[in-house]
Amino acid sequence: MKKPLSLLLTAAMCASLLAGCSSASTDTSASTAAAPATESASEAGSAEAQAATTESTGSVSVFKLGGTAPLTGAAAIYGNAVKNGAQIAVDEINAAGGPVQFELKYEDDENDPEKAVSAYNALKDWGMQLSLASVTTKPCEATSTEHNTDRIFGLTPSASSTAVTEGKDNVFQMCFADPNQGIASADYIADQKLGTKIAVIYRNDDVYSSGIFEKFKAEAAVKGLEIVSEQPFTDASSSDFSVQLTDAKNAGADLLFLPIYYQPASLILQQAKAMDYAPKFFGVDGMDGILTLEGFDTSLAEGVMLLTPFNADATDEKTQSFVTKYKELYGDVPNQFAADAYDCVYAYKEALEKSGATADMTAEELCDKMIETFPTLTFDGLTGTGITWDSTGAVSKSPKGMVIENGAYVGME
Repeated sequence: MKKPLSLLLTAAMCASLLAGCSSASTDTSASTAAAPATESASEAGSAEAQAATTESTGSVSVFKLGGTAPLTGAAAIYGNAVKNGAQIAVDEINAAGGPVQFELKYEDDENDPEKAVSAYNALKDWGMQLSLASVTTKPCEATSTEHNTDRIFGLTPSASSTAVTEGKDNVFQMCFADPNQGIASADYIADQKLGTKIAVIYRNDDVYSSGIFEKFKAEAAVKGLEIVSEQPFTDASSSDFSVQLTDAKNAGADLLFLPIYYQPASLILQQAKAMDYAPKFFGVDGMDGILTLEGFDTSLAEGVMLLTPFNADATDEKTQSFVTKYKELYGDVPNQFAADAYDCVYAYKEALEKSGATADMTAEELCDKMIETFPTLTFDGLTGTGITWDSTGAVSKSPKGMVIENGAYVGME
């Protein structure tokens, strides 16, 4: 990413538009994913854990934790992943007992800023004390303003634009910020000597994609990367990439950088194959999920590279435990958005314990404690070890270089 990857990542990583790291946009093309039927069982488990703790200790100090997410609609695949990941963490923490327990509630914002504000207000009426903010970028930009006004601390798993945190001392990010993904990608491509002539296809009506591209272009110049083609598209033109691919091919590009989400990326891979164009492909965290896209021939993604904070195929005990539980409960492989949400809940647990906060405090009192405590944390989670935050709410953690081999993510280092 920047200088040493983790240093430059501190500068600005996290918020998005269709879902990335997180971050996601208001006009995502992801297929709708309804909340899984097994979710009620998970929530029931959480309730049972709280009841058991009450029985053994006489009382439970329960913090009300809320968030808004696209649980229905085109971006629901991201919203439900975040909700599910957070629920697993809540269930584990509540089952373990201890001074910090959570009650989790999500409201559907349909990936719409106005509906996100309404959903946020419903959570505020419910008594939300701490927030997971919003999943996608534009909704989170809207609700982060409300958080700041109401003095409710927010930690978003996946809204990656810098506008989410700018001017708001009480909104932090778990995901990489958009600008840093661009810088990190240019650094990685140059340092690993992955390509000499670079083409870029980006979505210019998406703050996630355009924000990454702008920083990538600037860093590419510093790193001596030659960009021979830069072709935009919009949500309305996200089904036909023949013009963009033809320009890249005619320019002799040997690497195609895709700072976009995996839905349009899957079409680019299909259409490149059809025209016998086979450059290297390099994506960002929005590419995570392409292997589980319904109807997609995963062999087309063979050799695709990306930077992501989470690898579901990692062999460490923490990751494998999370992946196993997620599969059992929701019948799917968790993506980085689920992992970021899981980390958010555990980061809250550490911050609450370290600050000595109690659940009888007001949201404003807890907000002050979180503002003071988060910049002092060094957190180890699914999406990184030694994770830290600065006072602006930006996260510092190192992304992992991954390549898709035989239908699975494999570390490039």
